[in-house]
Amino acid sequence: MPVKQISVSLENIPGMFLAVSEYLGVEGINIRAITVADTSDISTVRFVTDDPQKTVNVLKSHGYAVKETDVIAVEVPDHPGGLQAILKPLKASSINVLYFYPFLGRGESGQPIVIIGVDKTEEAVAILRKNWVHTFDTEIYSL
Repeated sequence: MPVKQISVSLENIPGMFLAVSEYLGVEGINIRAITVADTSDISTVRFVTDDPQKTVNVLKSHGYAVKETDVIAVEVPDHPGGLQAILKPLKASSINVLYFYPFLGRGESGQPIVIIGVDKTEEAVAILRKNWVHTFDTEIYSL
């Protein structure tokens, strides 16, 4: 099962993400993974929190346009070439990796976790699980 990623677009001016962080912090929401893609005027912030539905509600209440996307949280072997355990089975199944970014923490086994956006999410989860790669669902929010 995929996890929920929240995305917002912010003007590229000082303090814009600080406001988002403050709104979430006041509500007790913890950002567990984050990446930012910027252009000269706008930044797209993608993140996973410990309470995605509450995150959406808080951000919408402050006027943000919020996008929810299913992504995959997966453990990566922590050694040179470890990403191949994820990338090879996806390539063999013609699943395109659109982006990935680190989760701020480690899984129960001590391995790092990455968040992956793909073009065929449900199929990718099935392929990774079939190849003995540990994917997370709701338990990722409490790590």
